[in-house]
Amino acid sequence: MMNFLCSWSGGKDSTYAFFKAMKLGYKPKVLLNVMNELGERSRSHGIPKSILQAQAKSIGLPIHFFSSSWGDYETNYIKHLKEIARQYPTITHTVFGDIDIESHREWEEKVSKAANLKAVLPLWQGNRRELVLEMIDVGIEAIIVSCNEVLGPRFLGKIITKELVEELENMGIDACGENGEFHTLVVNAPFFKYRLCVEILENQQNGNYNFALLKLVG
Repeated sequence: MMNFLCSWSGGKDSTYAFFKAMKLGYKPKVLLNVMNELGERSRSHGIPKSILQAQAKSIGLPIHFFSSSWGDYETNYIKHLKEIARQYPTITHTVFGDIDIESHREWEEKVSKAANLKAVLPLWQGNRRELVLEMIDVGIEAIIVSCNEVLGPRFLGKIITKELVEELENMGIDACGENGEFHTLVVNAPFFKYRLCVEILENQQNGNYNFALLKLVG
């Protein structure tokens, strides 16, 4: 069996990892997302729960949520991985969208092993720029929903296109945003049943980071 749980941020990297895992013969069973302490937005990308649920519905899979601070993140992650593994006993693997940060891979392997699961990183050691261009080519449509001050609020809502990749790189920004320069929301992918429609209600700032306040339309 090669059934997997996908660590689902709602962004482009987890989406492409999901896609590539399926191409490798793995079968998706459930998505997992970590919310902030209030349970309103995702911990990493700031995406509302309703939009993540809409993604899961379009994919046709259940999504499991839990809330956590950064301080309790690992403990809570392992706890919920174990719960999901009991709930879905055919799951054998966890899929993550990390590319080349070794400490992230080590952590993902560690928490997966704690739940008797094996971590799979389909994007691992890929060229960052080439991976983004591949995502675009296969039909993954992603918009920027949070970004740092170097990019600024004018980049919120922009679709990741080949032209935007060029613009980002000319600014000295990593094409994948792997260093945290920006985060994305995927509104369509080859395995979505339908495209999501989202609206940016306003731009918000938290410290030196910009966030789009998102609303699902329709």
